[in-house]
Amino acid sequence: SSELTPRELKILGMRFGLDDGVMHTLEETGEEFGVTRERIRQIQAKALEKLRRHKELKKVEDYY
Repeated sequence: SSELTPRELKILGMRFGLDDGVMHTLEETGEEFGVTRERIRQIQAKALEKLRRHKELKKVEDYY
């Protein structure tokens, strides 16, 4: 799916400080979700790729 899951949204929110103005580390975010920092990195990368694809798709839709 091209939509972000609630988990992906929360992870991006924590990582980029969108929730509380504090940019949390991979380690801190992993502790919050009970997973490793590597897993958070993977989820973050997948979520950002979804956003990039969505942006590219919008460009195509706007063209036509």
